[in-house]
Amino acid sequence: MKKLTLGLMTGCMLLLCNPTLLKAETETATTATTVTATVKSAEISKMEIRLNEIKAMDMKTLNSAEKKELRKEVRAIKSDIKAVNNGGGVYISVGAAILIVLLLILLL
Repeated sequence: MKKLTLGLMTGCMLLLCNPTLLKAETETATTATTVTATVKSAEISKMEIRLNEIKAMDMKTLNSAEKKELRKEVRAIKSDIKAVNNGGGVYISVGAAILIVLLLILLL
């Protein structure tokens, strides 16, 4: 009796975790990525132009408050550029990685 209930429970859990198939539209997805890539490159070029303008400024004529604002702007622009360049990454925690490995071992 215990083996039967254990087998039924395992079967139900496997059916609940079974991924469903989706209909993929490849043509629209490729056009969307091309548009976003050109928009991102345009944004990056605008940010780089602004950084070059700030570097070309004469800092001796500015007071401390203006210098502070410019430093904040440069930091924000640099972090935005870094976020756009590294935006495609996926973060997997250790617990999720262990769970994936266990599922692969059980299924294979």
